[in-house]
Amino acid sequence: MLRGRLGLLQVLWSVGLLLAIPGQAQPSNSAATFTNPLLPAGADPWSIYHEGFYYYTHTTGRNITLWKTTSLSQLGSAPHRVVWSPPATGPNSHDIWAPELHRIRGKWYLYYAADAGSNHSHRLWVLENSSSDPLLGQWTDKGQLTDATNKWAIDGSVFENQGQLYVVWSGWEDDVNGRQDIFLARLKNPWTIDGPRLKVSTPVYGWERNGDLHDAQNPPHVDVNEGPQVIQHGSKLILLYSASGCWTDFYALGMLTAPWTSNLLEPGSWTKSPTPVFQQDKAAGVYAPGHNSFFKSPDGTQDWLLYHANDQPDQGCGRFRSPRAQPLTWNPDDTPHFGRPIAPGQPLARPSGE
Repeated sequence: MLRGRLGLLQVLWSVGLLLAIPGQAQPSNSAATFTNPLLPAGADPWSIYHEGFYYYTHTTGRNITLWKTTSLSQLGSAPHRVVWSPPATGPNSHDIWAPELHRIRGKWYLYYAADAGSNHSHRLWVLENSSSDPLLGQWTDKGQLTDATNKWAIDGSVFENQGQLYVVWSGWEDDVNGRQDIFLARLKNPWTIDGPRLKVSTPVYGWERNGDLHDAQNPPHVDVNEGPQVIQHGSKLILLYSASGCWTDFYALGMLTAPWTSNLLEPGSWTKSPTPVFQQDKAAGVYAPGHNSFFKSPDGTQDWLLYHANDQPDQGCGRFRSPRAQPLTWNPDDTPHFGRPIAPGQPLARPSGE
């Protein structure tokens, strides 16, 4: 994610966001394959499927834009629209990061991180929309999403397990930059945390702790766990997260698992994989892959990984990151198997049912 603490990397980029009619048909494309990247640029990609359409978003840094498409592999030709712009001043006016769109109890919710102009003030925020189409209707500010500690927080994601809503995010344990952990808490409703947070992951392995900085305005080193995403498969809940600094080529995906029947707020419920599950492949020309999400093919028969990566080494956290998709399979123990990152430009069969 574009880090406010990285002075030289505070680049806000544009993908040519054109106002479009939300219901507009996409240009016909009968090709059986597609190639990555899906767009020229776009970090922290997220999508959700609802009533025949995928709704997609990523970090623009300055607003929240939604794409609407029947085929994620054809995202480049999809209609898109800015659905929310921040106020000119205030605690959620700058550095709009990692938006996620969720459909909860018949309404749409957008979760995002923002600050008042300095990284230290980054927190999570929530918007609500009762329209059937999230590109239409009015987005209402539901305020900050926080637990009692009210510490630095980014990369919020929401999931449901056994009828209970949860939020998971990346945050600081204290008030000083130097390490990002993964926290989990119950939700009373889509915009209110209910009870204390639990730290479910902290960087402990060497591959999670690549984070040297060379910027006098920032700490000399930051350990990073961020970008958490939760998916259920069979008997397990799988929490994927991004480890090491996004400004390094060692940015990679790590994994935690828990039995879906367990008490998720019990510290012993989660087990961390000792090795990364998806990482850079120099031979394929894929560097710093991370901040993933998941989607199913339109016919529901395939699972896909959606993530961002760079095409060259040392491109860091800025405008070079682009969204990519590739299919995943499942191991006998209900954990995902991602394989190796697929090279940009290599033809892939389109998701089944497109």
